[in-house]
Amino acid sequence: MVADSSRSDSPRTRDAPARTPSAPRTVAELVQAQWGDHRTALKHQQTVLTHHQVAGAAAARAALLGELLPPGAEPHIAVLLDNVPEFPLWLGAAALAGAAVAGINPTRRGPELARDITHTDCALLITERAHLPLLAGLDLPLPPERVLTVDDPAYQELLAPYEGARPDDVTGSVLRTGPGPRRTPDPTTRMLLYFTSGSTGAPKAALCSQGRLAAAGRSLVGHFGVRTSDVHYLCMPMFHGNAVIAGWAPALAGGAAVALRRRFSASAFLPDVRHYGATYFTYVGRAVQYLLATPPAPDDRDHALRSGFGTEAGAVDAARFAARFGVRLVEGYGSSEGGAALQRTPDTPPGALGRPAPGDDLAVVDPETGDELPRARLDPAGRLLNGDEAIGELVNRGRSAFEGYWRNPEATAARTRGGSPGGAGAGWYWTGDLFFRDPAGFFHFAGRADDRLRVDSENLAAAMIENILARYAPAVGVAVYAVPDPVAGDQVMATLALADGTAFDPDDFAAFLAAQPDLGTKMAPRFVRTVAALPVTATNKVHRVALRRAGFRCPDPVWWRPIAPAARRPAARRAPTAPAPSAEYRRFADDDRAALLAQYRDHGREHLLDR
Repeated sequence: MVADSSRSDSPRTRDAPARTPSAPRTVAELVQAQWGDHRTALKHQQTVLTHHQVAGAAAARAALLGELLPPGAEPHIAVLLDNVPEFPLWLGAAALAGAAVAGINPTRRGPELARDITHTDCALLITERAHLPLLAGLDLPLPPERVLTVDDPAYQELLAPYEGARPDDVTGSVLRTGPGPRRTPDPTTRMLLYFTSGSTGAPKAALCSQGRLAAAGRSLVGHFGVRTSDVHYLCMPMFHGNAVIAGWAPALAGGAAVALRRRFSASAFLPDVRHYGATYFTYVGRAVQYLLATPPAPDDRDHALRSGFGTEAGAVDAARFAARFGVRLVEGYGSSEGGAALQRTPDTPPGALGRPAPGDDLAVVDPETGDELPRARLDPAGRLLNGDEAIGELVNRGRSAFEGYWRNPEATAARTRGGSPGGAGAGWYWTGDLFFRDPAGFFHFAGRADDRLRVDSENLAAAMIENILARYAPAVGVAVYAVPDPVAGDQVMATLALADGTAFDPDDFAAFLAAQPDLGTKMAPRFVRTVAALPVTATNKVHRVALRRAGFRCPDPVWWRPIAPAARRPAARRAPTAPAPSAEYRRFADDDRAALLAQYRDHGREHLLDR
């Protein structure tokens, strides 16, 4: 399907400033605004659609949805697709109709996948042939006729009667109160139910309204200066909030185009960017590290990209990316649930994520007491001197945009516990993320709440150690996490993904650590695992749970720094001059593993290795 882009009779065919970002309050209004706009809106392989065509296609699907949705059913649509054109078309359809989309993760399997569809009360499932095997034999909560396969001819037959639908004719097609007329979607109308990845338990479906999604899009239009000539490259999975909230929404709000990649590919990234003329992309997790691991080429800067926006790249890799590709990466912070956000300003120092938006009341607090913690003290080298007292959980003590989790009041209450009754929900919004705040008021990310390490009675944050180890040139990816100490607390373990053909040199790594001025005395990893690539989740985030559970019992090579017997005494009885672990690394052998496991058994801590 290729759009006719040769029309010039409309004043909106030429490049223009981004749509006024302050007018539309809902996603439905943004989709309606596409009608009559004949500039390019969507690109995927050989498919090119205009904004007008996208709005028409969304209207047709909204009309079909109005016919297929059973009376009294929740207006929820499960979308089990890769990044193909049908995904944004159904997002637009849901917005017009007043329905909500639940993005289904295709890496989930069996009962877990069925549970996600059942939990979100989806009355319709949109999928493609490639994913049909995932559904075989599952006990789904909907009949076969409400499972639509977008690349099946029967799907086009279903859509055919609605192809002439206009956005205004179908708006609110599923929003009826009894036999009366349908109502128009408003800012509170549910738009997304997207699953948050957790380390334990079933994923939670966070709610996002049309108003919040439209506001996020408008905000990013202003922040990045989105133009109607821009092309947003969506290579992160659209079942995750990053691609929809940070990629699709600002393109829709600013009148820009989106270009879709079915699944992220580091080797295809630059060819795609050049082919589509992409100017902006989003990323999460290790995507930036994968791009940096591709072989450098003389034409690495031959593209139109201006910026990338995402999380977890880190200051070191962001600088490497800018130096190699000439693209500025903007590390942002905003909880998936919308409860807290930081804004980057021109004076934000390296390593910091910014300050709160005007009117927000963000603080770093003790997760046990809720007391605000002291500001960080940094030495001239940037080393955090008081991490034990300055690192805590980031909370929003004011009114947040968090809208809760679908059918999970316990999880919703846990996010909004305590604090002042004047805030959203029952109290403050707790992010689950560790931060510290510097003397100038800038917030610095220090890891997830479950990534805290306690070594010799000192609290450490995994993210801070990762930022230091990321400077180690042979490593293209780094993950730091806790393994339990045989006696008390934790020990630091790091997994290094090494560049192709690179062997781990323990002496070189020890020398690197010794040369880092901001590496605290407790931060050096006791265990180092080397891999070809870090294990990741479907959203390219490091699979820390898998790393933590494997620990030093993994099949990959592990090096370690043995600890002298005198240093094994509990911290309370240790002399100030007690010997530290050896600075040298040696291969962790089978007899080392056996002896260490015996220590865990002797102290009754062997069960902690499986946490």
